[in-house]
Amino acid sequence: MRHRGDGQPLRRDPQDRLLGGVAAGIAAWRGFSPTSVRIVLTVIALFTGGWAIPLYCAAWLLIPARDAETSIGARARHDSAGITLAVGLGSLLCVILLLAGVLNNNVVATYGWPQVVSLLCLTLIWRNAPDSEQEAIRHLVEPLESLSTGGGQTRRLSVIRLVVAALLLAGGLGWLVESHEKLSYLAAPLGGVVLVAGGLVLLLGPWWLRIARDLMVERQARARAEERADMAASLHDSVLQTLALIQRRADDPQQVVQLARAQERDLRSWLFEGRAPGEFDATSFGDGIRQIQRDVEARHGIPVEVVTVGDCPLDDDIGALLAAAREATVNAAKWSGASVISLYAEVEPDTVEVAVRDRGKGFDPDAVPGDRKGLAESIHRRMSRHGGSAAVNSAPGEGTKVTLRLPRTDTPAPGPADGTGEVQGKGRRR
Repeated sequence: MRHRGDGQPLRRDPQDRLLGGVAAGIAAWRGFSPTSVRIVLTVIALFTGGWAIPLYCAAWLLIPARDAETSIGARARHDSAGITLAVGLGSLLCVILLLAGVLNNNVVATYGWPQVVSLLCLTLIWRNAPDSEQEAIRHLVEPLESLSTGGGQTRRLSVIRLVVAALLLAGGLGWLVESHEKLSYLAAPLGGVVLVAGGLVLLLGPWWLRIARDLMVERQARARAEERADMAASLHDSVLQTLALIQRRADDPQQVVQLARAQERDLRSWLFEGRAPGEFDATSFGDGIRQIQRDVEARHGIPVEVVTVGDCPLDDDIGALLAAAREATVNAAKWSGASVISLYAEVEPDTVEVAVRDRGKGFDPDAVPGDRKGLAESIHRRMSRHGGSAAVNSAPGEGTKVTLRLPRTDTPAPGPADGTGEVQGKGRRR
């Protein structure tokens, strides 16, 4: 599920690209689906003549990638050889278009001349794009390599395909040019359109198939990576946390047995019933907060003061927020040394926020060892995967506050009329 990136600059997303990641970047920037943006761009291209392609290429050149500090165009400014090559290729295309314009000025002016800009941009992109993007571009043009590097049978089939595509395109374009003066007859250009369409399918079919296949593989890989990350976070929050607690309670055999039995039940439920460890039984956000309070107080014996304002239904994103809040609360119970933990939760029309506060010994977040996955995996990356954010404010001797925020996409549920919310224990709004 995607959320609108308010306040975030526009960035291309090379990890979810068909070409340059422009559509995916716009989708992430404005909170839309990448597929919807691609459809809109395609429709715009069909109704705006030849300018859609150069505008896309210009965006690819000028918009920085998500993890890059500068755009490809900023690097291309210092590539004098690349600029010279781009100008030379653009000049050659201009000459070809001038000669072709003798046949039909309208068609050339509408679809041909804008591609001079496309050629300039693509040349600079090819020379100055990062290695990962250059590799992706080379991957897209691999079907052409069969003409020179493939086996004899493959090379012959590729040559035949390109020759047939060229003949169909030439015949279709010639038909369209000839019927240009007869457009009052609706069927006049139909044969040319069919021939051009057939030629494009033969010419671009391998690219379309490769793009579709690569997109499917990338999405499957991304889904598997997210599943592994969620599984790792669940194991950390359940099994590893229980093992750490058993070590701390090693002098209490009865408590160790209880913890081990509870963890065994959770793992059996996960293996045979599909219910992940730590999955919430609640049906609403407020019930999930109260479940966190009960679990932490029962397992760690430390009071948790809870303040809730408003409520909303429980979904996958809210469940991830609750899981991150529980991890923050457990960390405070285990390591802060505080006598009480404050848990404040508020549901607003557009966001849900949870703040976990303790007045314990605090720590330096930058000094946390890399092998400690509580903050990195169970809180920060879990929130990021679901479109939210996490902020940790702590310093030695000053306690810790973990603030979790998640944009809402459901219909807001009405909160208490007086805005004071529900208070449990001795909590107060902090």
